[in-house]
Amino acid sequence: MPPAVPSPILRRRRLGTELRRLREAAGLTGDQVIERIGWASASKLSRLENGRSRPDPDDVRDLLVLYGAAGELHEELLGIAQEAGDMRGWLRNFPVMTQQQRGFAELEAGCAEISEYNPVIVPGLLQTPGYARHRIISAAQVAEEAGDPETGEDPETEVRARQARQSLLTRSPDAPRYTAVLEDAALGRRAGPPEVLHEQILHLCELAMLPNVTLHLLLRDTRIADWYLPPTAFSVYRFADPLDPETLAIEGGFTDVMSTEVTALNRYKVAFEWLCSAALSASDTLSWLIEATGRLTDTAPESTVAFGPAAAPVQRRRESGRLTTDR
Repeated sequence: MPPAVPSPILRRRRLGTELRRLREAAGLTGDQVIERIGWASASKLSRLENGRSRPDPDDVRDLLVLYGAAGELHEELLGIAQEAGDMRGWLRNFPVMTQQQRGFAELEAGCAEISEYNPVIVPGLLQTPGYARHRIISAAQVAEEAGDPETGEDPETEVRARQARQSLLTRSPDAPRYTAVLEDAALGRRAGPPEVLHEQILHLCELAMLPNVTLHLLLRDTRIADWYLPPTAFSVYRFADPLDPETLAIEGGFTDVMSTEVTALNRYKVAFEWLCSAALSASDTLSWLIEATGRLTDTAPESTVAFGPAAAPVQRRRESGRLTTDR
């Protein structure tokens, strides 16, 4: 099972933040640092401070001496530099990880808290192999139709990679706190055959009963705040080390964007609070899921119901500090 340790990518970001802070505290510009250490490339320091390159421990040691960082701080940052460069060792924990999945695994490693919203798909950390397989194969078909030469890995490798990532939700004793808001469209008839949906909903029921997992279902006609509409799927990651920067991942269908910019993070955190308030409570969500498994069991494949407000229990959402009923 993957350990609860930060990925090298996260270590690079942390190291870069610390090096920039030390440089500014020493009253040095980037050009002055380059001149005093004698580096040939002016962009080398910029790449280090922005976490875009694998750090050389000797380079980091030279910077720490120049900045006057000594004692425990000196040793701590050298240790972080070592972790930031050990990509091969970290990846041994994910032998089936593909390049696309790796980006998310790097963010999830060492997380203390994950908050996710997706309007049309069950988030990857919650998907069954069958549900994931349909998502992966259909996406590959789009790439093939578009003439994309890089249509991705073997679907089964992708499925195993997703399952490898999911182990963090059940690891002990430091599983992250995970909260997701998903919409009923993710479990509707367009998402897959009845048997796949049945298995997926049963899996969500099991996950919803884990002490570290909270699921909220957002019904299709539910009003969010003052008619707010979320523009895209997104995830917010908070890490065990409080000095590691919170990270926002925005899913754009065929392109994912990662950011640690505070203003953007705060906006999406507010949006997530609104989504949680508008969605069914955790207990009502579990009730909805349990009832949905019964509806699928009793329904023939050719007439699978479309889950929605007509089949859902009364929803409760929070407005002006009180609970009100809303379809």
